[in-house]
Amino acid sequence: MASRVVIRAERAPGEKRVAATPESVRKLRGSGLEVRVETGAGRHAGIPDASYLAAGADVEARSALTAGDVFVHVRPLSVEEVRALPGGVLTVGTADPFQHPDVVKASAVTGVTAFALDLLPRISRAQSMDVLSSQALIAGYRCALIAADAFERMFPMTMTAAGTLAPARVLVLGAGVAGLQAIATAKRLGGVVSAYDVRSSSAEEVRSVGGTFLTLDLESADAGGGYARELGEERSQRQRELLTPHVEAADIIITTAAVPGRAAPRLITSAMMTGMRAGSVVVDLAAESGGNVEASVPGERVPFAVDGGTVTVIGIRDVHSELAVDASKLLAMNVANFVAVLTVNGSIDPDFSDELVSGSCLTRGGAIVHPRLADLLAEEVSS
Repeated sequence: MASRVVIRAERAPGEKRVAATPESVRKLRGSGLEVRVETGAGRHAGIPDASYLAAGADVEARSALTAGDVFVHVRPLSVEEVRALPGGVLTVGTADPFQHPDVVKASAVTGVTAFALDLLPRISRAQSMDVLSSQALIAGYRCALIAADAFERMFPMTMTAAGTLAPARVLVLGAGVAGLQAIATAKRLGGVVSAYDVRSSSAEEVRSVGGTFLTLDLESADAGGGYARELGEERSQRQRELLTPHVEAADIIITTAAVPGRAAPRLITSAMMTGMRAGSVVVDLAAESGGNVEASVPGERVPFAVDGGTVTVIGIRDVHSELAVDASKLLAMNVANFVAVLTVNGSIDPDFSDELVSGSCLTRGGAIVHPRLADLLAEEVSS
């Protein structure tokens, strides 16, 4: 008997993405799986129920939607949602487990086998399932457009008979997928773009998309696998001191820095911003995870007082939902590609000797099995 994959409409306020598209349904059906989609699940992403039906899915009202073998989701589930799932079900989606340990504990107690796509090992086989990269690409692009919309000047240098308009000076902090996309988009808009990342290995990538890499007098913090390691407080303070003149010189700043499993690093303090020019714009992509910018508030535009006026500080929230059609298209295929790895002849049968499977598994058999998370929670108990 074929295993069933269930896709519900997302419950989080403001979330417009969906974990399946007609294309991903065809992918799942091609693996021999049954697919059930909640009525209206794709409406905010421009996907009518008829399109799911044409792709081979069953579409059911929420009241009639029975639990399947695999439950896929976009946002991390809540404790209440996990407790409502039957024991033995598999969940696949983003989990942000270090920020939601109670959900992980509830998954273990309920007997759910939970997979976190945001913990996939960074290996070549995982590229088609890399939800962090696909969604970061969307976010970086959108951040540059948000900055341009809030900036009360043009981006490109323009020469006219009436005079010359100087180009916008853009500073991007963090050169992962989101940062690189922000650099490329700001460059296409005509800005003069510079960027900094604690990983010196990112310098060539910054240059490849048209940015100038800032070299500070600091040791690189490469942690391998494309990640950065967390900086100590002394070094973080030195980094802020060296960044201050670049912050003051920028018309637009976009921050995208993150450390997996930790709160976002504080890159810009309020004191650093006092020397910025009135009319400048700061966009903090990391606002929801603690904030790279001290003055940012998730989902709000905050006026920060400087000489002559204010700087607009924008704390990003639900940015992917602003481009829900494309964000859903990429995310849904990430999900379908991972579920295909769990599938053998139409049945869900995870091979835990596969590093993709074991490396992304949070809970199994009533226990928390991800080593990093298990160690962290054990430390919390002992302290």
